[in-house]
Amino acid sequence: MDLLSIEDPSFLRNLSIKELEKLSSDIRKFLVEKLSITGGHIGPNLGVVELTIALHRMFDSPRDKIVWDVGHQTYVHKILTGRAKEFDTLRQYKGLSGFPKRSESEHDVWETGHSSTSLSAAMGMVTARDLRGEKYYVVPVIGDGALTGGMALEALNHIGHEKKNMIVILNDNEMSIAPNVGALHNLLGRIRTAGKYNRAKDEIESLFKKIPAVGNMMASTAERLKDSFKYFLVPGMFFEELGFTYLGPVDGHQFDELFESLKYAKKTEGPVLLHVITKKGKGYYPAESDKTGNWHGTGPYKIETGDFVKPVNSPPSWSKIVSETVRKLAREDSRIVAITPAMTVGSKLEGFQNEFPDRVIDVGIAEQHATTMAAGLAIEGMKPYLTIYSTFLQRAYDQIVHDICRQNLNVFIGIDRAGLVGADGETHQGVFDIAFLRHLPNMVLMMPKDENEAQHMIYTALKYDDGPIAMRFPRGNGLGVPLDEKWQKIPIGSWEVLREGADGAILTFGTTIPMAMKAAQQLEKYGIYVKVINARFIKPLDEQMLKNLLMQNIPIVTVEEAVLQGGFGSAVLEFASVHKFHSAEIIRMGIPDRFIEQGDVKSLQKEVGLTVENITQTMIEQYQNKKKRA
Repeated sequence: MDLLSIEDPSFLRNLSIKELEKLSSDIRKFLVEKLSITGGHIGPNLGVVELTIALHRMFDSPRDKIVWDVGHQTYVHKILTGRAKEFDTLRQYKGLSGFPKRSESEHDVWETGHSSTSLSAAMGMVTARDLRGEKYYVVPVIGDGALTGGMALEALNHIGHEKKNMIVILNDNEMSIAPNVGALHNLLGRIRTAGKYNRAKDEIESLFKKIPAVGNMMASTAERLKDSFKYFLVPGMFFEELGFTYLGPVDGHQFDELFESLKYAKKTEGPVLLHVITKKGKGYYPAESDKTGNWHGTGPYKIETGDFVKPVNSPPSWSKIVSETVRKLAREDSRIVAITPAMTVGSKLEGFQNEFPDRVIDVGIAEQHATTMAAGLAIEGMKPYLTIYSTFLQRAYDQIVHDICRQNLNVFIGIDRAGLVGADGETHQGVFDIAFLRHLPNMVLMMPKDENEAQHMIYTALKYDDGPIAMRFPRGNGLGVPLDEKWQKIPIGSWEVLREGADGAILTFGTTIPMAMKAAQQLEKYGIYVKVINARFIKPLDEQMLKNLLMQNIPIVTVEEAVLQGGFGSAVLEFASVHKFHSAEIIRMGIPDRFIEQGDVKSLQKEVGLTVENITQTMIEQYQNKKKRA
């Protein structure tokens, strides 16, 4: 079938099972080919091909609301809703989003990039539907990994209590990004092996009624017998006890099973949970056989071999550099424990885990729990390293405030993917952490200019005993600089002058330092000589160095790959105000007050004005204005 000609999913209702199977094969071939060039979340999407087709055949989207959790498994949904022709631009600048996007299609009824949101959103939609007296189905699709999130469990509890009509699809592939962990995962494993339960209660009641003479008497006790039977068939009956009608498990790659179960779900009153078993990566051997999570989301790859296309002889990733440094320090200090919320692979903790299996704790998709658990470890004298993506750290804000900072506990937070991350777009740009951490009492926040400074910062953090300390580091690879053999502590709150100059100063840190250094070189051509300062401690500021700069009354430009509101530049302005440097000329450059969509990092930097040319021009204008006023 020509996937590029699809406009909407209505055509699915006219296809036979055989034709649907052929369509499934075509979609998998299309995804494997397209994603080999663009990269993307191939594993999750190959696993939900039949399930997505079945949902769009059995429900009338967008009148019926299909609510995707996390959203990285919506490529098939995008194809079936008329966006196949845009897949060459997937996750690229100004291109097709890798997640649901309401501005792209009326079929994208909920935007998400973080897990465990679908059930709460669906409950809101169902409540609105019922208050308006309307009739349509709301169908959240949530994975077994996302179900471990506290928000999902809160929603299950509420949905079961309210008894509203909703059909929850549990897409169970035994994986989130990496293999799942936890008691709920083990419960689902027992349910998978217990066999189908679907309509057993109704079938037994019907059977009792057909027995001559005793049929009616037995039917009167059928409810009690049905309940006994459900406990016999399915261990725990967790979902039934929460108030759901449980259906399944069913094979998520067999259309007849999916159609039969969905038909039954549609006529069942109250909340229904349909348990669907799928195979992540199905149809493409390298992804299907993956046990580590490497094929959850990838860059480009070679279709024939499954080899990833990577730069030759590139430096290690920042995640690897940081995790391996922590591992080396853990050899010397048995108190060091690493905690990750389901990101063992993403945070490159495999080596640490292999060497110290009892000291790497994967709590599942549970950022709040991970953060407070780190606090609990710290209060007992351990040295927890909480490694977490910037975008996911947002989910644990209260725990950082209430449990870590308020108690001034020695937790080292590794903020991975800090700054612009590119292809994953708005939900994943790590640009808010400075603004939501900088104002917290007791917090120390820093970012290294390269991997050598990073190893010294990590050493500093794990030797620091005066409260919480966090280190930001970007996505991608390090710079490849030589590493010192001996670690040393960096004085907390100390900045570093990278280049001298008397006509102005550029204050920056991390990934924007090379940009500032090039701008300083450009400014020399105009006879303007500026300092470049590695403001590696975002909090606390190097107050003495900053005071000296302000006393010189020279133009200052702050540059940060983070939001301007409440950011590093704001801290510099606040300092100038508090210390009554009212004539200080301070210009801030950073991320404006809006969400930044997907694209390569250079394109995004250009879009928001973070370029060598803009820094150069900003400093020239400030310098010339100062001279005019002199």
